[in-house]
Amino acid sequence: MIPDETVERVREAADIVEIVGEFVPLRRSGGTWRGACPFHGGKNPNFSVSPSHGSYHCFVCHESGDVFTFVRKRLGLDWPSAVKYIGDKVGIEVVDAPRRAQAPDPNAPNYEVLAAAAEWFQQQLRDDSGGRAARDYLTSRGLDEAAWQRFGGGFAPRDGQALRRHLHALGADDARQLEAGLLVQREGDSEPRLRFRGRVMFPIHDELGRPVGFGGRAMGDDTPKYLNSPESAVFQKRRTLYGLHTAKQSMRRAGRAIVVEGYLDAIRLALAGIEEVVAPLGTALTEEQAQLLVRYASEVFLLYDSDEAGQKATFRSGLELLRVKATVRVVSLPDGEDPDSFVRQQGRAAMETQLGQAIDLFDRQVQLLERRGWFADLRQRRNAIDKLLPTIRAARAPLTRDLYLARLSAVTQLDKATLAAEADALPDRERRSTTAGEARAHPGAVVRSDDGDGPPPFDGPPPEFADSGSDTSPAPLPPPPGDAKPAWKGRRGKPQGPEWQATAVPPRPSRDEPVERALVRAMLVDRGVAERVAERHPPDSFRDARYRELFDVLLHAPLDEELERVADRLSPETFAVLRAMTEGAPFEMESSDIGFSLAKLDVRVLESRLNEVRTAMQQEGDRDAKDQLMREAHELATEIRRILPMRSTRGRKWDGS
Repeated sequence: MIPDETVERVREAADIVEIVGEFVPLRRSGGTWRGACPFHGGKNPNFSVSPSHGSYHCFVCHESGDVFTFVRKRLGLDWPSAVKYIGDKVGIEVVDAPRRAQAPDPNAPNYEVLAAAAEWFQQQLRDDSGGRAARDYLTSRGLDEAAWQRFGGGFAPRDGQALRRHLHALGADDARQLEAGLLVQREGDSEPRLRFRGRVMFPIHDELGRPVGFGGRAMGDDTPKYLNSPESAVFQKRRTLYGLHTAKQSMRRAGRAIVVEGYLDAIRLALAGIEEVVAPLGTALTEEQAQLLVRYASEVFLLYDSDEAGQKATFRSGLELLRVKATVRVVSLPDGEDPDSFVRQQGRAAMETQLGQAIDLFDRQVQLLERRGWFADLRQRRNAIDKLLPTIRAARAPLTRDLYLARLSAVTQLDKATLAAEADALPDRERRSTTAGEARAHPGAVVRSDDGDGPPPFDGPPPEFADSGSDTSPAPLPPPPGDAKPAWKGRRGKPQGPEWQATAVPPRPSRDEPVERALVRAMLVDRGVAERVAERHPPDSFRDARYRELFDVLLHAPLDEELERVADRLSPETFAVLRAMTEGAPFEMESSDIGFSLAKLDVRVLESRLNEVRTAMQQEGDRDAKDQLMREAHELATEIRRILPMRSTRGRKWDGS
């Protein structure tokens, strides 16, 4: 039999209008699609298909059902064949195995221990004395007990061992709790400790409603303000959206999805009756999250905070959505407002007004550039075009791309065909920044290089549009720390001083340098990237000692610490690498670039394990054990192919480094 989980995945991914439309010409009629019934041979549009409910119905012969029913009756397939047929169309592998041969879900213990933890956190919030501070905090944010219960709110006390003891009593040992991300054991600690302490807790569920992790919100000045569960077998932030399991049906009914920044923003809108809302588990959307959204709604509203970080996340998220053919609208709240505060003070009607005034992503970009006079003279107009072209290139829907070109032609007074040719001719630096999604969608495309260079996308808050341009590169370092002479270079540009002659020029790069170097450069621009990378790949996983050291220092350095002070703690060899990276041209790195580099590290881990399995297969004499290793090797290879394209444009094998 086919596992229920697989059936639901196929059902959620299937577009019933698209599948039925292969057999029946359909036309939109309000929220449904109409056509002639294929079952009784009707001529009139009495056959209705509802994408919001995933069902069809004929008002004459009364045939009705879901997407599986339609395929079974129309093609004469049995149940497994119908699921496989639709699974092939949506790219989901469907395996029909006898019930007795099905292995238990290896992640079931993780779901169980996370569910038990969620219940325990909720009990702590209700505790008369222990949970009072958390209840007071939630009340101050306008969330009453009914809201806590509806969204599974909880509280993690300061006691670093209480949850551990509770789960031990239920049979979940330390290994299970560590795997689920509930405990953390740091170097030098004799005992593991609870990852979340002194925080209000929000459970995170996957698309099917299973608990996969938690988000902990600090109540005071603790940092970070939000702390998520670490990456695990059941929790990958880039593939998870907070609230999707409850919002997806509302998205289908409303025909739209709303993306906000934080849990409280999503909760506030849902409480106000705007339920088609989700939040990414970071700042900007990832490619995988964008693909999840368009399964349920083709129109996405970006409702981020009005500050600079919110604007930057808006534009980066918008590019990811355009790449999956979504229609992207930008909602601009008044300065200083976020969705939570705005809805609390103004109510649902005011928020619906803001949503009604949302403008297209590209129009918003043009609007900001116009306000700053970027179309006033030829020099600035050229810069404005360079800022807007990445958005046009990201637009995968042909009609959307054509509309954007027409809009740019009107505002720049340039020929549309000329602008189209410019958009089609990727400059070298942008060609090297082709995203992982583009590479998978277009196997012939040139995949990004690992030299750390990136395009100048329209990703910026107001400073991005300043007349003088924007330079997000880290400031150049001063002369070497210590007693070394301040002069770095002699007449021929070579380092001076005996202390630095052997180290000022970095040694020959290692095979693992490109991806590690790119990520470290991103950390220098935005210190928060270090924490994001560390959640999946800690410093110890970096193979190049210089980048490993620099990563570790940046990860533990205060966010506002000057780079000069960071440099003081580096070895001479690593300091030379740091200085080389801060002397180059301005560096920018999109969130999608960072995600792609992290994916390469994921592949590197998988390939390492694959090599181990292949070696073990050669040495294994037992047939059953060898078969098991072969299955694991196949699964690893499949996962590697899913994460990254396997060939470059020259047909060479991708090595994952």
